[in-house]
Amino acid sequence: MKLVVRVIEAKDLAITDSNGLSDLYVRIQLGKQKFKTKVVKSLTPLWDEQFTFWVDDLKDSLVVSVMDEDKFFNHDYVGRVKVPISLVFDEEIKSLGTAWYSMKTKNKKAPNKECGEIHLSIYISQNNPSLESNDIGDQLLPPRCPDAISPSPSRSFNSLSNSSSLREETASTSSREDKSCTQKSLAGRIAQIFNKSSADLSSISPSRSIDSDQSETTKAEVGEIKIEEEQSSNETFEEALKKLQSADQGSEIPNDLSGGVLIDQLYIIAPEDLNVLLFSSDSNFPKSLSDVQGTTELQIGPWKLENGGETLKRSLTYTKAPTKLIKAVKGYEDQTYLKADGKNFAVLATVSTPDVMYGSTFRVEILYVITPGPELPSGEQCSRLVISWRMNFVQSTMMKGMIENGARQGMKESFDQYAILLCQTVKPVETKDLGSSKEQALATLQPEPQSDLKLAVQYFANFTVFSTFLMVLYVLVHIWLAEPGKVQGLEFVGLDLPDSIGEFVVCAVLVLQGERVLGLISRFLQARARKGSDHGIKAQGDGWLLTVALIEGSNLSNVDYSGLCDPYVVFTCNGKTRTSSIKFKKSEPLWNEIFEFDAMDDPPSVLDVEVFDFDGPFDEAASLGHAEINFLKTNISDLADIWVSLEGKLAMACQSKLHLRIFLDNTRGGNVVKDYISKMEKEVGKKINMRSPQTNSAFQKLFGLPPEEFLINDFTCHLKRKMPLQGRLFVSARIIGFHANLFGHKTKFFLLWEDIEDIQIIPPTFSSMGSPIIVITLWPGRGVDARHGAKTQDEEGRLKFRFQSFVSFNVANRTIMALWKARSLSPEQKVQLVEEDSETKSLRREESGSFIGLGEVNMSEVHSCALSVPASFFMELFSGGELDRMFMEKSGCVNYSYTPWVSEKSDVHERAIYYKFEKRISRYRVEVTSTQQRSSLDGKGWKLEEVMNFHGVPLGDYFNLHTRYQVEDLPQKTKNCKVHVFFGIEWLKSTKHHKRITKNIVKNLQERLKLIFSLVEKEFLAK
Repeated sequence: MKLVVRVIEAKDLAITDSNGLSDLYVRIQLGKQKFKTKVVKSLTPLWDEQFTFWVDDLKDSLVVSVMDEDKFFNHDYVGRVKVPISLVFDEEIKSLGTAWYSMKTKNKKAPNKECGEIHLSIYISQNNPSLESNDIGDQLLPPRCPDAISPSPSRSFNSLSNSSSLREETASTSSREDKSCTQKSLAGRIAQIFNKSSADLSSISPSRSIDSDQSETTKAEVGEIKIEEEQSSNETFEEALKKLQSADQGSEIPNDLSGGVLIDQLYIIAPEDLNVLLFSSDSNFPKSLSDVQGTTELQIGPWKLENGGETLKRSLTYTKAPTKLIKAVKGYEDQTYLKADGKNFAVLATVSTPDVMYGSTFRVEILYVITPGPELPSGEQCSRLVISWRMNFVQSTMMKGMIENGARQGMKESFDQYAILLCQTVKPVETKDLGSSKEQALATLQPEPQSDLKLAVQYFANFTVFSTFLMVLYVLVHIWLAEPGKVQGLEFVGLDLPDSIGEFVVCAVLVLQGERVLGLISRFLQARARKGSDHGIKAQGDGWLLTVALIEGSNLSNVDYSGLCDPYVVFTCNGKTRTSSIKFKKSEPLWNEIFEFDAMDDPPSVLDVEVFDFDGPFDEAASLGHAEINFLKTNISDLADIWVSLEGKLAMACQSKLHLRIFLDNTRGGNVVKDYISKMEKEVGKKINMRSPQTNSAFQKLFGLPPEEFLINDFTCHLKRKMPLQGRLFVSARIIGFHANLFGHKTKFFLLWEDIEDIQIIPPTFSSMGSPIIVITLWPGRGVDARHGAKTQDEEGRLKFRFQSFVSFNVANRTIMALWKARSLSPEQKVQLVEEDSETKSLRREESGSFIGLGEVNMSEVHSCALSVPASFFMELFSGGELDRMFMEKSGCVNYSYTPWVSEKSDVHERAIYYKFEKRISRYRVEVTSTQQRSSLDGKGWKLEEVMNFHGVPLGDYFNLHTRYQVEDLPQKTKNCKVHVFFGIEWLKSTKHHKRITKNIVKNLQERLKLIFSLVEKEFLAK
């Protein structure tokens, strides 16, 4: 049974702070369940928040307390009200309605002192199947105990001000309740419904003091509530949704929940149709999903409008299928529309499983967001469905980590089935159907056509030019009318000097005006010469390609007396600049220009944007504002269409913005990571192994980095502040980050390589425990977000970070210096440095063997057999589907993860995989990272090549294992195929154990291949 409490507002509250203000919030408690509202700074706060409690015992009381938040001391107590649950249950409609309740203080010396009033709505949800299944429940009213206090929905507790408080009345009658009433548990109440006579139903509490007018009002309101419930229950889903859409006042689409995204997919269906499919009462999708997931006893309640038509909700109950860890449990789900405007829909589902262990301590929240997708080349409508989730712990528990991990695994499995069923019902959008979103977004951009004559008229239409024209015209008319004067003074024929001070001043004004007009003409010609100078320039090279589309500007500030400006924009990235054309006399300019930056080996970190006024004060270009776009802190997909707010005094005063479309593409595919790591190996002088997808994902999640960022290396060290802090230092292509978790206190920050001005090495000291110290100094004003990790800050505002006590200082120092130099140098210097080093620099020797370079690997056949399966089925072993995972797990692999197949060429695809060997396979629990490449054999079969790296095994960093599978269908038999497996070892370091390692690899590889091939045949025969 669910109790719903809506906290609306409060009034007449006492002042607890000396400043006359209060930071008020409401704390609600029922048994061990606790909730609290947001904090509102007002003496007449408005919260309007709703909470749901699970009722286990009708003897419990709902305690609503208003608190004043204090950041430094204990929160101040304002007042509270206590409502027994039996009061709500005793009402005919199981509701106290919406009423004002007088709050009391908990001070024993003044128990009846009023502390203001709070506006609440309290009712028991009728969606519980255990109550709805009782056919007599609608005809019989629950019995009332003689001493019970049951206020009407519209009655305030003010009528009880002259009597004792509600808490005291409940306590004073507790002894009589035991004699006159049966126990107030849910089972006892249901028993009373069947055992009590109808005469008992009309019993009224003698202790009530209710006016006749109030009682009539109560009856009328109860009748209205019943009528509204009947009307809402008769409404169809479409009608209720239309009412909700009319009430939608342009609310924003909620952001994804913090637990992560479960599904993010485009489907070829209109948003409104997808919403009907997923949430309509008449849809068969929920029932089909329950069949797939093994859910039973599914009961779906009707959609109901609440809060005056502002909220649309429904409840579901079901029994979840048993798993390996838990038995079948009852689940309760409430679904609420957060947004519905006809095109965008957001539904929040709150799921609770109170029967599971610790189930009362948490709720699972799932957010479904449906938005219109991009326009397809076929003209069909598509929708984007994003499903995210999070855990909401209503009580603290020591098992929080275990609960979160179990829930995460369960959510992943459930929504994998959800996605498969939805793809079978609605066609998903494939890459070929989507086309190039970048090309579509940029195809509509056309620069505004303007002739030079029109621009010249617009630019020269000002007071300076007009007044100069009149003055020149006036002088010419004067020359035509006047007679030539006689030569006098120092004049001679051909030289006419001013004859008075007035004539001298007039000549000076004419010269100055002429000079200003000539300056305007010169600047106009200069601006037109720069018209679109960078527009349409194609980027050179392969790698990361940055494309920026400048659409328009809004509310650009002006520094000219005319109130208008001549803006142009300068983009800077990795030392390269692109400049837009100049828009004359525009505060709302429209550019529609596209700029491309030369391809880069590694993704860019920051794009600097600055807006200038071409004709500023004193005829110099003045800055109107600037902005910095950090690709590490922003999702690239969010930059496809974005308004960027400009910074600076002028820009912030005018709230200036730029409309941009930014695209960052990788033209090399997966090879960009390999090429970068290969280049860094030459710099560092040490073999750098590619990290597994799982490790890179954890690294990205730790620092909130985009998916294209990859980890290069990490080191154990100490961060020197007041006290050394032990943690790990992570380095990647664009950042250097530090993370520590000491006794539950987490320290985390990262720095961009471009923000580093200098790196110095300080000799070892006693405090650094014999290890040299790396001091990193940032440029002034940079790294503000990481200030908490800095050791000092100099007078110029440069932060300094100190790292010491490295386990392997030489490797850490070489890696950090190589990455910093690679990012701080210009692209031309980088290329020159790599070329010089590749010719002259030999790699240093390592502690246990020399790096011997990468050469051709000699492949030899290790296994060959004919299988009773077609080649297409055998390739399911590498498809990335359920069969792939099943084969790997049955062959002794755990924690198996993989990336999707990515097209590298026309007929070549590549992916990366990661797994561990079980202890029965290898006592070392070896971790394997592998890269697979798949291609066809002229339509006759398939070729799959794999390079495997081993971690956690002795001498695992000395070699890589190469394998090649050639799979061909046998021509005489339609369901048979021939498989040839070749292997080769790529030695990275020299060792005397070559033969022994090779022998062990051949033996284990042959046993593993035989096991996998037998599993493939058994699975095919089973189907």
